[in-house]
Amino acid sequence: MSAPAGCQLTGSWRIVEGDLWDRGYLDLSGPATITIGDDNNGEIAFGALQAGLDLSYSPSMVFFTWAGCDEMDEVTGNGSAELLEDGSIEITFAYHNGDEAILKAKRYTSSTAC
Repeated sequence: MSAPAGCQLTGSWRIVEGDLWDRGYLDLSGPATITIGDDNNGEIAFGALQAGLDLSYSPSMVFFTWAGCDEMDEVTGNGSAELLEDGSIEITFAYHNGDEAILKAKRYTSSTAC
């Protein structure tokens, strides 16, 4: 199954803030990002976490389970991302039996270097 034709969340997003972590931690290993693919797969990376996403879609929201590594420990969880009126997304991100965070992301804009 792929994303519905009207899903507005597919693409790459830059995570710009979080309620549990400051920007320094979010960008610890590089720019904090979430990628929402149109093939039921995605990725998220922030702090020391890198994880793959298993996605399901609606026009203005995606739901996901995730699995990956955080500081070399295997971790899993679930979450969702919802499109906000200002064009950003709010991500609810939960570790299995652990913390739950709210992250905000803005769509990457493409630019070409001269």
